[in-house]
Amino acid sequence: MKKKRIKKQRGFTLVELAIVLVIIGIILGAVLKGQQLIFNAKVKRLQNQLKEMEAAFYSYYDRFGYYPGDDPMASSRWSSAPNGNGNGRVEGGYCDNSNEESCIIWRHLRYANIISGDASLTDPSQIVPHHIFGGQLHMFTGTYTIGGQSRSGLWTALRGLEAQAAEALDRAIDDGKCSTGSMARYSGTNCNADGTYPSSGYLDVWVNF
Repeated sequence: MKKKRIKKQRGFTLVELAIVLVIIGIILGAVLKGQQLIFNAKVKRLQNQLKEMEAAFYSYYDRFGYYPGDDPMASSRWSSAPNGNGNGRVEGGYCDNSNEESCIIWRHLRYANIISGDASLTDPSQIVPHHIFGGQLHMFTGTYTIGGQSRSGLWTALRGLEAQAAEALDRAIDDGKCSTGSMARYSGTNCNADGTYPSSGYLDVWVNF
């Protein structure tokens, strides 16, 4: 009667284990690099969104002689459009009431086909556009103290912006600091004691043009 030979189980050699670890490292590196590329692309898109909104704002002014949202003649151009008060300011801060000029601004820009969207919408949660990181994007004018300095003019507010994205955007367009400059924190997660951005959290940041 023949005895069955028992096959010995062969383990991995050190060389084989090293090769596996190298392959895993390459895969992880590629994943992390891909995530960084996506993040950088989103920050660049956010920067472009700011430029596009600023251009839309002044395009309306060049065409009609009034700021969008403040235009007192809008209803004469589009029958369903609400009018602004024509005082040279887009008032209201954050759009949270459909009668505020900071809400009407988006309807005027859409009636003029300068930005896309349904101009007939009146619910603030539907009127306000969103930035690439998902939070709301507001636009208005006025004098506010942001970043330790009182500034006037056009403001774009990015709500619910993750801290790392805010820091990257600030480095691209301003001084890279959370609490100073023409782009700075308004609310949300606090800046670090030295004025830098926190490593995590979400902020409302305002940008002055």
